[in-house]
Amino acid sequence: MASTIKVNNIQNQCGANIANKCGSTVTLGASGDTITLACGASQTGFGRTGTVDWDTTAITADPNPAVSGTGYFVNTTSGAITITLPTSPAAGDIVAFADYALTWDTNNLILDPGSNKINGDTTDYRVSSEGKSLTLVYTDSTQGWKVVNDGNSNAGAQSLYVTATGGTVTCCGDYKIHTFTGPGTFTVTCAGNASGSDSVDYLVVAGGGGGGLGTGGGAGAGGYRTSFPSPGCNAGAFPISATTYPITVGSGGAGAGPTRGQGTSGSNSIFSSITSAGGGGGGGQNPGPGSGNSGGSGGGSVFTPCVSGNPGGAGNTPPVSPPQGNPGGDGHPSAGSGGGGGAGVAGTNASAPTGGPGGNGLPNSITGSAVTYGGGGGGGHYNGVAAGTGGAGGGGAGINSPTGAPATPGTANTGGGGGGSADFPTPGGTGGSGGSGIVIIRYKYQ
Repeated sequence: MASTIKVNNIQNQCGANIANKCGSTVTLGASGDTITLACGASQTGFGRTGTVDWDTTAITADPNPAVSGTGYFVNTTSGAITITLPTSPAAGDIVAFADYALTWDTNNLILDPGSNKINGDTTDYRVSSEGKSLTLVYTDSTQGWKVVNDGNSNAGAQSLYVTATGGTVTCCGDYKIHTFTGPGTFTVTCAGNASGSDSVDYLVVAGGGGGGLGTGGGAGAGGYRTSFPSPGCNAGAFPISATTYPITVGSGGAGAGPTRGQGTSGSNSIFSSITSAGGGGGGGQNPGPGSGNSGGSGGGSVFTPCVSGNPGGAGNTPPVSPPQGNPGGDGHPSAGSGGGGGAGVAGTNASAPTGGPGGNGLPNSITGSAVTYGGGGGGGHYNGVAAGTGGAGGGGAGINSPTGAPATPGTANTGGGGGGSADFPTPGGTGGSGGSGIVIIRYKYQ
């Protein structure tokens, strides 16, 4: 026969309550006591596993750290808030958070696991969705805190990186580089987040201009615009979204010929809101003196007999900041034509014995290796005197007339300007064609 003990109060030897029943309320222990289950024992119905007690006073700062068993309404109206999770958690510890003012999309909640992990990762956990709530339970040292409530683990994101396709893709360390040497599409399938990457760097170089004919001027280089490197700018200067970006790579302009005249300007290169202008064609006699065209960099002007300083074409046209190029060089009254402007330096004015050299371009290591882009074309000369050299970065050299050969073209995919040519006293020369442009996009992918 089972024994039954009927009692409303159990006390220890000091007279303090161990268990007490008053009406329908049963109280275990007294103030300051710790209730411990024996090793191997389990509990049900106490409400701690999978639940929290919500603190209904919204917090606007880190409790440092959060307390296991507590739910917090987090008010980020004034700015993002980083909350430190319990520092020495045990398996089964639980915390929860809810968006108090529906502002987590603009001012994020950031959870700092300290020396522990969230979903197996030591990275801070950023919640950037409006109106979300989430509960985390500590499991073990391998996975750490796990997001468990209602499948809302997608409310947050840890170190999401840009993912994209298009062009020729190479890698350099933690960065991917997409190179477009012709028209294409840069398709972003994941825009990433601030914990990983959410922006890109770019280099956009337009097509160089074609050289002029008739003691022709050297052509200007295609406009050069880049965010890498740039003083005061961090890597990833151009924010992006998950969408499709058409890419335009400008072609080089045709050199003048077989009749005298200006070279054709190069075509623009475009990535999203970034447009680099084609290089200005070199000036040419048709049959009179001619100025170089304006453009990303300006074309050099032809010589003007007995007139000093026939000005070269303007660079950085249309104007952008920082400038995308430089002006072309001036023609000389004694048979020499100016060099085309380069991305880094203006075209050189012609001197009496020679045509003006093209302006040098600029080096850029966005691919991981330094390459110089945007050299101006060299100015032409006639009557057997030396023509101008092409600028570093794909600029074509000018040519003097006795050969009757075409001037040197700009190098493909550098935006280099073509060299100027002469057709006197030996006819048959042509201006050098401009080099095509290039578009390069770089971002952190891991």
